[in-house]
Order: sequence, then structure tokens, then C-alpha cells
Amino acid sequence: MTENEVFILEDDLTTRAMLRVVLERAGYRPVFFADGEALIAKARNASPACILLDLCLPGISGLDVLGQLTDRTCPAPILMVSGQGDIPTAVHALQIGAADFVEKPFSPADLVARIESAGGSQPAHSANPVEHFKQSRGLTKRECEVLDHLIGGASSKAIARKLGISPRTIEDHRARIMQKAGVKTTAQLSIMAFKGAQAPKDRLTASGRRTVH
Repeated sequence: MTENEVFILEDDLTTRAMLRVVLERAGYRPVFFADGEALIAKARNASPACILLDLCLPGISGLDVLGQLTDRTCPAPILMVSGQGDIPTAVHALQIGAADFVEKPFSPADLVARIESAGGSQPAHSANPVEHFKQSRGLTKRECEVLDHLIGGASSKAIARKLGISPRTIEDHRARIMQKAGVKTTAQLSIMAFKGAQAPKDRLTASGRRTVH
């Protein structure tokens, strides 16, 4: 394993320049790839500290690359990066092997913290991390039902129709769930619930700001 290398699949030149500065300041050596095939080929013979995959790319997508890397039991933790905020996609990425899902724009400190956290990540503490999350956050029965639908990407109106209550009531439940979890967005909530644990408070604060310097 090359302890300080970070493999990065990113086609935007501005984002590449920002990542280079941020990671080098944190003591990492960024290695950029123009396409997924090149990264996969390199990963056959090298094991970096972490891999960053942009979700939306021309040609082979970040999810496709993730699937191929995990199929080959790549030992490096893999972080998906996206500006889409697509909850079902984030959950799917975690299901097929991503260590984390980072939303753009992100703060440099948050990205470095997530890379470091992924490097020391532990297996989920239960066979059903969502159920563990519900219990650990003290969610009510109704809040658990609402959470299940939120993770599936359903809107407040759709959840209200399924549960037979008003959209305003759903929004109230959603707000209480997010308050108990200590998160700012539904995407953060879904990722945390799937991982079955609460992220460090300082990381949540940083990601809540979501600014790029």
C-alpha cells in the first residue's frame, strides 16, 4: 500500500486543481486519472490510501468504476463524489462498496476528514445498520416509517399519501429526525442511516456549510 497516495477520477480541471492543493497540504499525493479504465488498470498493481470517484463522467460512470473495483476486492477505501444530491444513488453506492458519499460543494477540511475516516472505517455494527441507527437515535415508530421512505428517495407528498397523513406532518417528522441525527440535509441523513452510526459532530458542521475555498 502507498500510504499517502490518493487516486482521483475527476474530469473537471478546476476541481482537479483545488483537490491537488487541498490534498498536498494534508500530506497526501494526489494521482489523477482521465478515465475509469486507466484507474482500474493502475489499481490492479497498486493500493492507494484512498480512491475518489466522481459520479458523473463521460463514458464509464463513477458507479461503474466502483462496481468493478469492489468486484476485484480492491482494498483501498473508495469515496464517491457528486454534486447531484441523489439520495437513492448515494445509498446504492454505499450498498455496492463505497466507504462514503461526498456531496459537492464540500469544504477542504471536510474532505480530508472523510478520507482519514474512511481509512480507519470499521464494519457496520449490526447486520441492519438502518435499524441500528433508528434505535441509537431514539426514533419513534412513525419517525422510523418516515425515515424508511426518505431513504428510498420519496418526496413528502408521496410519503404523506402512503401513510395517510398530511405533507406538513411529514415535514415535521422529517425535521425532528434530522434534529435527532444532527444533520442538515436529507442526503446526509440517508447516508448516516445506511452506515448505522453518527458521524463526528465537527464533520457534520463542516459538511453543513459545504463551501469550497
